[in-house]
Amino acid sequence: MGILDGKTILVTGIITDASIAFSTAKVAQEQGATVIITGIPERLRLIDRIAKRLPQEVPPAIPLDVTDEESLGALADKVRELAPQGIDGLVHSIAFAPRTLMGPDALPFLEGPGPDVAKSFEISAWSYASLARAALPVMNEGGSIVGMDFDPRTAMPDYNWMGVAKAAMESVNRYVAREVGYAKRIRSNLVAAGPIKTLAAKAISGTATDDAKKLTMLNEYWNGASPIGWNVDDPGVVGTSVCALLSDFLPGTTGSIIYVDGGASHNTWFPEDMIK
Repeated sequence: MGILDGKTILVTGIITDASIAFSTAKVAQEQGATVIITGIPERLRLIDRIAKRLPQEVPPAIPLDVTDEESLGALADKVRELAPQGIDGLVHSIAFAPRTLMGPDALPFLEGPGPDVAKSFEISAWSYASLARAALPVMNEGGSIVGMDFDPRTAMPDYNWMGVAKAAMESVNRYVAREVGYAKRIRSNLVAAGPIKTLAAKAISGTATDDAKKLTMLNEYWNGASPIGWNVDDPGVVGTSVCALLSDFLPGTTGSIIYVDGGASHNTWFPEDMIK
């Protein structure tokens, strides 16, 4: 028996098989869960093809646009069609920032356009609350919501306004934990992961040689700063931790942030070439 045996988990954010969302769905299935997935409407065919690489077959992805109230309003009924018994867990793995705000080609931080910042906040932070609201009618008592975070306590080069959006998401998580906890004893937590080679990481680093080199330097720094080491090619360590939060093994943990980054964010490391 796995730690998610008998549970039904709704996973958002699968876009490639290297994504944390995909890894979470894979581990969840291996731990006994039934998995349902969602996808942005214009990429459903791609997402369904990627989902075929999971250990077990999943139903076609539910179309979901977290910026559209009609789409959010239809989510509960679509989930009921696939899981009449309701869901026990919800994974929010959704984030977006326009190129003006994040990455090597972004505008200087102080010049970030307000409408672009608002869009980033809407998709990356507000959607955590809107998704919880949309799914709450079909979530079972004592369930768990988990969102993906990247430690925003320091100003990260090229991360810019996405770091601000993640800081907002951490606050949103605390309020979501209050609401869903009082409503159905549902827990809400975030996993702050270290850097993983995902599409999001590529968006930050860009494709040019110099920018790819910056990502390599970040990865090397992270591995060096981690007392136990960090592998940017292993999203499974994050997916496993998300599944632990989805399980019943942390029943008293809510409104919290679990750091799954090898300890690097809590440890300062000075490689010799940086000291020089």
